[in-house]
Amino acid sequence: MQLYDVNIASRLLLGTAQYPSPAVLAGAVKASGTEVVTVSLRREAGGNQHGQAFWRLISELGVRVLPNTAGCHSVKDAVTTAHMAREVFGTAWIKLEVIGDNDTLCPDVLALVEAARILCSEGFEVFPYTTEDLVVAERLLEAGCKVLMPWGAPIGTGLGLNNIYGLRTLRAHFAEVPLIVDAGIGLPSHAAHAMELGFDAVLLNTAIARAGDPVGMAKAFASAIAAGVAGRAADPMEPRDMARPSTPVFGLASLGPVINYG
Repeated sequence: MQLYDVNIASRLLLGTAQYPSPAVLAGAVKASGTEVVTVSLRREAGGNQHGQAFWRLISELGVRVLPNTAGCHSVKDAVTTAHMAREVFGTAWIKLEVIGDNDTLCPDVLALVEAARILCSEGFEVFPYTTEDLVVAERLLEAGCKVLMPWGAPIGTGLGLNNIYGLRTLRAHFAEVPLIVDAGIGLPSHAAHAMELGFDAVLLNTAIARAGDPVGMAKAFASAIAAGVAGRAADPMEPRDMARPSTPVFGLASLGPVINYG
């Protein structure tokens, strides 16, 4: 998988919030095999010891950081946060979030496209958190984005892939664009389904961080994604409406009439 000019082997990207402890976070990151983690700039704000300790932990894990603009509700806030993140983390990568609704955390797609256009023109490599809308996707690509991150369901809900038709259509329409399902994934089976649909990767946080055993869940998601990729590559059967016997009926033994010699 190539994200901008970087080759990434793992198709699982992880968020770093909500873990019960730094040690659990480190264990989950290692168990998942991820090479990319998202980090909110707010976790580093103020330069306090907690922020420095967190940054040292991430650095020691040897993963690539994808800063995000989580919590931003306007173009100005998102662009400003992106500039601060580039300075703090030393990367042109930015996961762009511009939230339009507080209840669903649905992206404000109009502001998202505007912010993406500004940041791409300033040399950022933008990963936009968006919906599965084809027109919005086209506008983001025209703005300069080379990766799209459509949601599966609202952030933190764990509902899985809410709009299978929309996601399948998006994948077919933008066959050459890296597409990463971001948000709403709750179970390993959801991640496997995304890969079976042909998506390039999955980004999730809550499903692992809030699990009873985050490290065990990280392993489960890594296995599920591998299974989904292998299943897609193996050319799965098409679903059908009518039953069809898996055992041929031709050539079966035929029993004649029963003769009673009594």
